[in-house]
Amino acid sequence: MIKLIPRKLILSLCCAGLTACGGSSVVFEEQDSAPTERRDLSNVSDAVPRDEPRSRYGNPDSYEVLGKRYHVMASSEGYVEKGISSWYGTKFHGRRTSSGERYDMYAMTAAHKSLPLPTYVQVTNLKNGRKIVVKVNDRGPFHENRIIDLSYSAAYRLGILGKGTGFVEVRAINPGQPEPLTRVAVRNEVPVREGESGTDKAINMYLQVGAFISRDNAERLYSKLLDAALGDTLISQAKHNGNTVYRVRLGPILDVDIADQLVNKLAALGIHNSRVVTD
Repeated sequence: MIKLIPRKLILSLCCAGLTACGGSSVVFEEQDSAPTERRDLSNVSDAVPRDEPRSRYGNPDSYEVLGKRYHVMASSEGYVEKGISSWYGTKFHGRRTSSGERYDMYAMTAAHKSLPLPTYVQVTNLKNGRKIVVKVNDRGPFHENRIIDLSYSAAYRLGILGKGTGFVEVRAINPGQPEPLTRVAVRNEVPVREGESGTDKAINMYLQVGAFISRDNAERLYSKLLDAALGDTLISQAKHNGNTVYRVRLGPILDVDIADQLVNKLAALGIHNSRVVTD
């Protein structure tokens, strides 16, 4: 797999990985890939959520990568986000993560830009319905249109190894919560070869470019997107805290490549922070 933006960071800090210091100098390596050794990953178990203190490393208030500042969340409670997942493998196997742990591509772990380290999350593949539980112990992916970077095993279990990316929902787990159904159900699943998509679901994915209380503001952005000829554009309405919100969206979007192209075109228009949403 060739990653769009390689994510290994060599930081000029007092420890490998992100520390409580704010700034960093960044060096990127060029390529990542799957292992040549073939293992049976069908029985790899989910990470088991448990109470853990914040790691000594990887939890500064904020840090900067490629000129962009990221803020670490005070708590993971209530966190739910939909977006695009990627994965990382051999290039970083055995190397230190931002939390100080060694990266094991065969473990059920992940990297996230802003969740506290460690955090346990349930990741759902929105296309095929597969669910996994992973431990977030690293920082990344530093790509504008990615929300989580999965380990090799986690990507296999979710069914995104072949394509390299997938539409997902990430939901934080508090260790006191009841055990997710995914941990029980996965033991009874019929094995499916990675890349098979017979169970893909028909769901509508969109790129939400903006959400406004003012209909006029929504229509101005809508007109700007139409002028840029970015494809199907719509304004949808929803209620939020008693207010009508006007959401400007592009789509439906069929795959990650199209989403990436749209994000790049939006950036050229000076529009950032769009996000993947479902109907």
